[in-house]
Amino acid sequence: MDKKDLHINLPPEIAEGVYTNLAIITHSHSEFIADFVQLLPGIPQPKVVSRVILAPEHAKRLLNALADNVAKYEKENGEIKLPVQTPPMMPTLGFTGEA
Repeated sequence: MDKKDLHINLPPEIAEGVYTNLAIITHSHSEFIADFVQLLPGIPQPKVVSRVILAPEHAKRLLNALADNVAKYEKENGEIKLPVQTPPMMPTLGFTGEA
């Protein structure tokens, strides 16, 4: 299928998007799971706002697409600088790395 032929339905409630500032990624033999979390000051328990489950092949395609888009962004806007910081204390959320 040509990209021009792909008609995607984007419902308004999905088009709004959700704010996330933390991603927790785990995997099993057959899938990658990305939990997108809102980690906000004063909120004792971070909230998973979206979970995406991907086949390994799609996870690698997503990795390549993100790398490509970050490179294009930096070419237009300059390097994205990340602050040097120590890893935050992660709460125990009650799951292991297996699906």
